[in-house]
Amino acid sequence: MILASALTVALAGCASAINDDEYNNLVSQAENEIKLASKTGFLWLHTEKILMDSRAAKAAADKADMEGNSGVAELEFKKAMSDAKMALTEARLAQQQAKDNTNPETIFK
Repeated sequence: MILASALTVALAGCASAINDDEYNNLVSQAENEIKLASKTGFLWLHTEKILMDSRAAKAAADKADMEGNSGVAELEFKKAMSDAKMALTEARLAQQQAKDNTNPETIFK
């Protein structure tokens, strides 16, 4: 019983904080939304750069994880996720901006 508990704790301590599936799904969503925003002509200036920064942070997280530096890996992965979420949000907001500017209403007072 004690051995099983120790093994569980040891395995949990070695578990990686990096979730490739979650990250890849988020990046895929962001890429799709960026394509749609680009088609509208309203893609924001830095959205693609933010996604590139996310990929760089993910690569740094993977490298740190392989080197056994879990603290750095976790921080870099959080940055990668944050940047990917930001890119997704910006792409969606750019699409909304395009919709809002399709038929602008002019109000004279």
